[in-house]
Amino acid sequence: MSQAVHPVSSFNAVKNIVGRELSGYFSTPVAWVFIVIFLVMSGVFTFYMGSFYERGMADLAPFFQFHAWLYLFLVPAISMRLWAEERRSGSIELLLTLPLTIWQAVLGKYLAAWLFIGLALLLTFPTWLTVNYLGNPDNGAISTAYIGSWLMAGGFLAMGSCMSALTRNQVVAFILSVVVCFGFLLSGLPMVMNVFSGWAPQSMLDLIADFSFLTRFASISKGILDLRDMVYFALVIVSWLLANTIVLEFRKAD
Repeated sequence: MSQAVHPVSSFNAVKNIVGRELSGYFSTPVAWVFIVIFLVMSGVFTFYMGSFYERGMADLAPFFQFHAWLYLFLVPAISMRLWAEERRSGSIELLLTLPLTIWQAVLGKYLAAWLFIGLALLLTFPTWLTVNYLGNPDNGAISTAYIGSWLMAGGFLAMGSCMSALTRNQVVAFILSVVVCFGFLLSGLPMVMNVFSGWAPQSMLDLIADFSFLTRFASISKGILDLRDMVYFALVIVSWLLANTIVLEFRKAD
């Protein structure tokens, strides 16, 4: 009879992986380069392309409307190394000999990367301070938009982690991640829906539209925290992490 895994030991295993990965981020320039690029690009998009001052409105709509496009390239840049580098260097064999399951390793590496992205997102707080200095924004709506942005980044990251497990090459993992994330990002837009509208039933069209990250995030960024959107992002994250685990199980001997 197999012995059940104790919840406390499972938590400690995941916590150890999270700590290992986070220390790895900040021991190399990767973390700082990502944070600087994210902060600079979010500022450029907000104040220049988003016309933050010219709009004359006390909100962060110009700030959040570009997050999906920032994540489309920056999140795969983080996720591409999660498993591709482990497989290329052979360190995945050492990792899997530790007293933990593949699922715990997947979850630990994912949470570390997600927390790191969350830190980068939190460092944009000067933009929030700026809009409060200039006017009286709805801070509740802004808080909700931050949560939605982090969830969307988590969805992209889960996809990227799975793509990283498919290959030893980080560049290939990056390209695969961008393609998959791009598909989910645009799935509800007319340019995609028109491809299916001529022959697909309405139920299928509705299903494709429901997969759109842009559609889901649009309502959250307005301060509407719908339970259906929260469940959607949670299911996307869990589904891709499970796929990540299955891929690693099948490719352990590679």
